[in-house]
Amino acid sequence: MAQWSDPRVTGTQSSLAGTRAGDVAVDAGLRSHMLKVYNYMASGVLLTGIVAMLFAQTELARNLMVNPSLMSWVIILSPLVVVMAMSFGQGKFSASTLQAMFWGFAVLMGLSMARIFMMFTGESIAQTFFATSAAFAGLSLWAYTTKKDISGWGSFLVMGMVGLIVASIVNIFVGSDTLGWVISCAGVLIFAGLTAYDTQRIKSEYFYLQGTEMIGKAAVMAALTLYLDFINMFQFLLSFLGNRE
Repeated sequence: MAQWSDPRVTGTQSSLAGTRAGDVAVDAGLRSHMLKVYNYMASGVLLTGIVAMLFAQTELARNLMVNPSLMSWVIILSPLVVVMAMSFGQGKFSASTLQAMFWGFAVLMGLSMARIFMMFTGESIAQTFFATSAAFAGLSLWAYTTKKDISGWGSFLVMGMVGLIVASIVNIFVGSDTLGWVISCAGVLIFAGLTAYDTQRIKSEYFYLQGTEMIGKAAVMAALTLYLDFINMFQFLLSFLGNRE
């Protein structure tokens, strides 16, 4: 006999329908959030590349490359200052202010990375960029779709970054090609891991912040994180794939 009049069945069906509708809404919201993050990140990388390529063709850039000065250090360190300001001030800044700071950071990174276009051939830079893009896309897609919890990677990756920084500082004074090669290998692996780890962390973060005013700020900060993963992986790969002028 049909059970259409049974309130238990009707209630269960309504509950299931509501759950499915909620899941669809969450999925749509998550896709929209991640798309915004990737759009910000990709636009930032593109802006950095354009600024770096144009600035590398100027006389000022060539002079700074040959004769390092106070301005050289300002250009090199200014992106770090902006990152620190965004990280520590994200609670105070509005989403629009963080966006403006992100675009400013991308421009400053372009100025500081102009030396790459003066040191390596354009062909090798393009090849490395596409290789990095493919690796980044694959790692990020895997982290977004996998059911595996990789949050435990965080502590190991942070320790790896600390070791990478220490080794890089040591090699400034030692100047060892072998140590430089080891640092580049470790750098590629660490930032590949961070790409996957950060993607899954950003995805999880969405479920805590959805529906709040913080979600707009979170998208900008997430884009900054993935941007840094991409740029660092690109620079370490360039030490392998880049052909010097």
